[in-house]
Amino acid sequence: MGCLGIVLVDRYGRPLLHLRITVTHRCNYRCVYCHREGEEGYKLEEISPEEIYKVAKVAYQLGIKRFKLTGGEPLVRGDIVEIVRRLSTLNPIDLSMTTNGYLLYDKIDELYEAGLKRVNISFPSLRREVYKAITGVDGLDNVLKGVRRALDLGLSPVKLNYVVLKGYNDDEFWNLVEFVEGFENLILQVIELEPIGIPKELYDRLKYDITNLGVEVARKAESVTYRKHMHNRPQYKVGNAIIEFVRAEGNPDFCLHCTRVRLTAEGKLKPCIMRNDNLVDVKSLLLAKDWVEKVKMAFYKVNSLREPYNLS
Repeated sequence: MGCLGIVLVDRYGRPLLHLRITVTHRCNYRCVYCHREGEEGYKLEEISPEEIYKVAKVAYQLGIKRFKLTGGEPLVRGDIVEIVRRLSTLNPIDLSMTTNGYLLYDKIDELYEAGLKRVNISFPSLRREVYKAITGVDGLDNVLKGVRRALDLGLSPVKLNYVVLKGYNDDEFWNLVEFVEGFENLILQVIELEPIGIPKELYDRLKYDITNLGVEVARKAESVTYRKHMHNRPQYKVGNAIIEFVRAEGNPDFCLHCTRVRLTAEGKLKPCIMRNDNLVDVKSLLLAKDWVEKVKMAFYKVNSLREPYNLS
């Protein structure tokens, strides 16, 4: 474990820059591919806004200044705006959320006013019947309203998370590219299904290799940018569309550029989405008088446990 300025660096030279915060395991969808952020054996516990704020405050002091709220579905929490507002007082470089978007239209104005900077929205299909088959909810119209409102408010960028699933939506790629071309600050994030949290038989049936899509886009692209501190993901500009590819399995470069840890809804720090055997409890530390120092030590420990996961 090392330190670059006030930024923690693990023994593989990877800085620790991002904290993903699972605010709940509850969800109003029943997606066929849900991996539950790689967490196993969890209880329906939820850390409070104050506890989240305290952990994030210490993280910020250690150079972790990018926060993303995730779930489950973050918007099912009645206090989600309070969580965003508290985190915003830290003045983070980035404060974002991943959501299925069903409740977004009703809450995005409050979230924006509270300090949310951008949003990732699960967007498996432009076809209503396919969307419902994947998510278990007839929610496409609601989500489209939320996408447009987020863009109108100026959240930038708004990302559509398109997990490609064999037999469901693997024929919609270019339709989605055409859709994002019609908006400014809208990015299509193409995600290959990961072998996390779902039975192997289901994974083998649903997995669609996105390699060829990437090759095809690379041929047509006017430019490409590699996001070094975001798993070195390639981001292509094709016409007016921005397309980003997220492929973890069989891609050692993905793990070698990981810059994040996770805070679970139970209050544990999780070094890697792929593992559940090396979590560090932090919630209980918040009750101590010297909680700041104890939480710092927990971050030092979790940073020492970080290592690339071999997906090849």
